[in-house]
Amino acid sequence: MSGIIVPDLTVALRPGGYARGQEGFEQILRAALSLLVDHGASALTLRRIAAAAGMNLGSLNYYFKSKKDLIRELLNAIISSYEGAYHQIVHVPGASAEDRLESLITLTLEDNTTKKTTRFFPELWAMANHDPFIHERMTELYDRARVSFNELIGEINTDLASDQREALALFISASMEGMIVFAGYEKPWRPQMPMLQAISRKSFVQLVRTLRPEDMLGATD
Repeated sequence: MSGIIVPDLTVALRPGGYARGQEGFEQILRAALSLLVDHGASALTLRRIAAAAGMNLGSLNYYFKSKKDLIRELLNAIISSYEGAYHQIVHVPGASAEDRLESLITLTLEDNTTKKTTRFFPELWAMANHDPFIHERMTELYDRARVSFNELIGEINTDLASDQREALALFISASMEGMIVFAGYEKPWRPQMPMLQAISRKSFVQLVRTLRPEDMLGATD
């Protein structure tokens, strides 16, 4: 049911900006994304980004005063693209919550097989291990991405409390994220992704439907 492709970036219009300025802003972000995907985190310097965007460093500094500013906007554009795609699925008229959850799972796992997703997110997590700023931005990114899963879990299973829904959304998100390492772009088990999708849809939807609040109590509770 998904039929939706996650765009690489969804860049918000800059307040008071003009068309050429918006174009340059997006050009820089796309250049940064391409460098990160094709060459890794070590290539993400302002000088290399400027060159990839076809401008000098001074022109880039007109848009972004620091690398942190650029990374913040890049991550905002990335997560906005997912929020838009997820929103379309969550609000499909007439579809059951379980069907919409299945579509959300399918979309996420299909996206996991793209070159962008397979390379972009592991690179950012590696950077986050040593950079508190990036760690905070990545945490925010994933918190925002789980909102749609949390919403559908609440529709399907009304017995779960808010913290339990959040924990279940985290479990589903983390499980799918882990598949990038094994079945992402050019990974050894990429051909098995259709089967992994089928297993994920059935197991996650069944889990959301049948999980009881008492099932989520820890062994020491």
